[in-house]
Amino acid sequence: MSRGNWVRVLGLLAIVAVAGASLYRFPIQLGLDLRGGIHIVLEARDGAVTDEAMEGAVAVIERRVNALGVAEPVIQRQGDRRIVVELPGVTDRETAVATIGKTAVLEIQDPLGRTVLTGADLRDARVGRDHLGRPAVEIEFTPEGAEKFARLTSRYVGDVIPHLLDGELLVAPVVNEPVTGGVGLITGNFTYEEARSLAIQLKHGALPVALQVESLSTVGPSLGQESVERSLRAGVVGLVLVVLYMLAYYRLPGFLADLALGVYVVIVVALLGRLGATLTLPGIAGFILSIGMAVDANVLIFERIKEELRAGKRVRAAVRAGFQRALAAILDSNLTTLLTAAALYYFGTGPVRGFAVTLGLGILASMFTAIVVTRWLLECALDARPGRAAAWFGVKEAVAR
Repeated sequence: MSRGNWVRVLGLLAIVAVAGASLYRFPIQLGLDLRGGIHIVLEARDGAVTDEAMEGAVAVIERRVNALGVAEPVIQRQGDRRIVVELPGVTDRETAVATIGKTAVLEIQDPLGRTVLTGADLRDARVGRDHLGRPAVEIEFTPEGAEKFARLTSRYVGDVIPHLLDGELLVAPVVNEPVTGGVGLITGNFTYEEARSLAIQLKHGALPVALQVESLSTVGPSLGQESVERSLRAGVVGLVLVVLYMLAYYRLPGFLADLALGVYVVIVVALLGRLGATLTLPGIAGFILSIGMAVDANVLIFERIKEELRAGKRVRAAVRAGFQRALAAILDSNLTTLLTAAALYYFGTGPVRGFAVTLGLGILASMFTAIVVTRWLLECALDARPGRAAAWFGVKEAVAR
């Protein structure tokens, strides 16, 4: 085997090894429809709601869900007035709804742990700037709150003043000097987004908008397991059919394309795990769909090679020309699908986004395996059996020459 072929084989083994190690370390997370859990849609009851109020509500709900100890929850806005909450593995509907909808309590304590001020004493919280121009949080108190805060900060200069939300520490600023004007500044190494998030949580200790449960559904673990089994069965059947078709129609090149398809599956699954993607039923559908699409590029390449062989070119020249001529068509067809996947991800939510992610990753990986991996394997085969290469493609004119 030539040095170039050794490099190609070792490169392939390295890709598979890295993908396998990544998958072992970052296994794929299953979504609510596969793992079971609770799906809640909350809708604002107030007539007019602002983006800031809805973002504040999302931040508060995230803290409450974290208090439930739920792994991989999904809390996201849906449109202007709705918030979708997915709690994988949770089965107690009443507790989940009660925790999400309860009234939050903001407490500002002295260093001894005694509550001195509550959210009722806070008038406003917003992003400000410290003396170095860095993002900070500016808090403004009511007249009564201002007096309490002035006494607190005058007494505990140099001490930590814990701010708690729902009993959990939100921020613990140190008093540099007494704050007597009713407006304080919480400084730190905040990014703008961190300061903005903190200001929203301080300002909206309670839910900033009244929310009602629009829908509440539970997916049982048994249903999720059944979905996984059926989806895996469909994926295996689809993969076997594709493999058999490529073997029957393209023979040895088809076998090499099947090997590339195996590399493709490993790469896509590893990428999904590494990116922390949550696999849902639509995501599995996108993955199975991309398996079929993964060999499209190989079919285009092999047909171009056949045309070049019928035109009288020798095998190596035909393979080279076949890959070059098929490249533009492969890029064009996959680019249009990628644009569709991008649109689905941008405008979609939840499972639709999962479908878009798996489809997009599948397309990118399929282009790599078809254009690079299949070519590496084909060139290794050509070097190993140059005399019989023309027969592999079933072109009689090339065999007769």
